Amino acid sequence: MIPPDSGTPPADETGADRPTDRDIAPVLTPPNVSNPSVSTRPGAGTFTIEGRSVPALFVVGWIATLLGLGFVGIAILAGGRGAAPALFIVGFVLLAVGLVAGAGSQGIERRVRARTAYRGPSPFLVFAASIPVSLLVVIILGVPMTIVGIAVDGPFGRLISVLAQAVIYVGLIRLLVIDVGALTWAEMGMRRFDGEAVRELAKGALYAAPVILLTLPIAAIFAALLPVEPVSPLPPAGETTGFLLNLLAGAIVAPIGEEILFRGFATTAWVRDLGARRALVRGALFFAVVHVLTISGNDAPEALSLAIVGFVTRVPVAIALGWLFLRRGTIWAPIGLHAAFNGILIVLAELAVRSGAV
Repeated sequence: MIPPDSGTPPADETGADRPTDRDIAPVLTPPNVSNPSVSTRPGAGTFTIEGRSVPALFVVGWIATLLGLGFVGIAILAGGRGAAPALFIVGFVLLAVGLVAGAGSQGIERRVRARTAYRGPSPFLVFAASIPVSLLVVIILGVPMTIVGIAVDGPFGRLISVLAQAVIYVGLIRLLVIDVGALTWAEMGMRRFDGEAVRELAKGALYAAPVILLTLPIAAIFAALLPVEPVSPLPPAGETTGFLLNLLAGAIVAPIGEEILFRGFATTAWVRDLGARRALVRGALFFAVVHVLTISGNDAPEALSLAIVGFVTRVPVAIALGWLFLRRGTIWAPIGLHAAFNGILIVLAELAVRSGAV
């Protein structure tokens, strides 16, 4: 008959107790400092493939991105002459491949390592990937438009550009965030369009006028300090068709695409890691910075002044959009605010042009 286990380790042949795993653990697990291959230098693991789940994707991301930057740099130095257009296209293709691969690699690594609450690619990296992809799409769509005589920088061309950008935002979020399980559409506040969504749109739109009233004195102060006249990304058309196209692009398409990216995706991701307050501030600053990246001027001081004015005048609405998203828990409320805010400004600019005020 086998006696019941008393919980005490049996003795060896000499009568001494056998050592347990707890006794020998310190011997089997030497401290990290004894392993010369482990580096504690900041960034020591950034450029290595050792221990990565998808090393090939990581390598493709870095190599394609660096090559793309090189081709674009050479094209810029060429000043648009000779093979510069072809170099730009090759550079954009490589950048698109590299940044998408890099974002995919980062998302997979974060999911495997599970060191943060949000386990997907950085919103900064996803947005960066959208830039070369958007440029390529605009080039592809712009060629046939130019052939048939449609101005790429006209109202219809801007509508196509904004629509393509919104589709690219949604596509990249689907590919790099949703498909890897980092977030779901519902977690980003994107639920079906129904009666409740319409009510949320209306509630968000009610905040547009107060936000504009807050923005106007800020714009006046900085315009006085920096004597420049901000340029709208959707200049007034001065005629009905162009005005309607501007309204469609600026008050419907752009708000949907941008709110999915900046509030639904980016703010939700940062809330998980940083908390609501820091996520709101980071999302607002990110939104404002992105909207001045393409600002240019006759010289560097003018471009800098325009960028400063553009940045500070977008911060109030950016904060309001983030606050509304976190408060309502749905993407429809900030879309309503964004649409009404842009729509009011587009209408006011159009009325000013038609009345001869500008």
